[in-house]
Amino acid sequence: MHEDITGIILAGGRATRMGGEDKGLVQVAGIPLYQYVLSRLRPQVGHIAISANRNQARYQESGLPVISDLTADFSGPLAGMLAGLKHATTEWVAFVPCDVPDFPTTLVEQLWQQKGQALAAYAHDGERAHPTLALLHNSLAPQLTAYLARGERKLMLFLDTVGAQQITFEGQQTAFHNLNTLEDCQRWLQAKGPINE
Repeated sequence: MHEDITGIILAGGRATRMGGEDKGLVQVAGIPLYQYVLSRLRPQVGHIAISANRNQARYQESGLPVISDLTADFSGPLAGMLAGLKHATTEWVAFVPCDVPDFPTTLVEQLWQQKGQALAAYAHDGERAHPTLALLHNSLAPQLTAYLARGERKLMLFLDTVGAQQITFEGQQTAFHNLNTLEDCQRWLQAKGPINE
C-alpha cells in the first residue's frame, strides 16, 4: 500500500449508455458498481475520495469524502481529475473510473515503480491506452486548469502534453474492461461467478 498516495474514484460522468443512470450506483448483485472498484483500490492507497457530480449523498454513505467538479459543464474525466488533485493533500494522486471493477491489484504499484521522472503515468493493456487509470503529481493542477480553461477536453492529449509515461500491463486486457451498459454488468457478474460477501 502507498500511504502517501491518494486514490480518486471517477464517478462524475453522465453515463449516457446506462440510460442516464448514475453508473457508479448501478446495482450489480445488490452492490453499487463503485463499491467493487473501491474494494480493489483500498489496499493500494492511503486515502480515497470519490469524484461525483450527482447523487452525492448516496456516495457519502461510503464514509468517504465526495468531491465535485469545479465547473458545472460535465467536462469529462479531466474535470474530476482536477478536483481530485486540488482535494488531495498528498503529492501523488491515483485515478480509477467507477466502471472498471477488475483493474489490476498492482495498478498503483506499477504506475509508481515505472513512471521514472515523469509527473504522470497511465495504464496500457498492450492493445489500448486506458488514460483514466492514471497517476498524476499534484504540481500538474495549474497546467490542467489552464488546459480546461482553453476549452480542451481530451484526456490523452493532456497526458501527452505533460509527458506522461505509458505503463503496459501485458496480457491483462480483461482487467481493463469497463462496464458501459447493464448487459455488460450482467456478463461481468456471470463471468465472475458467485460473489462471496
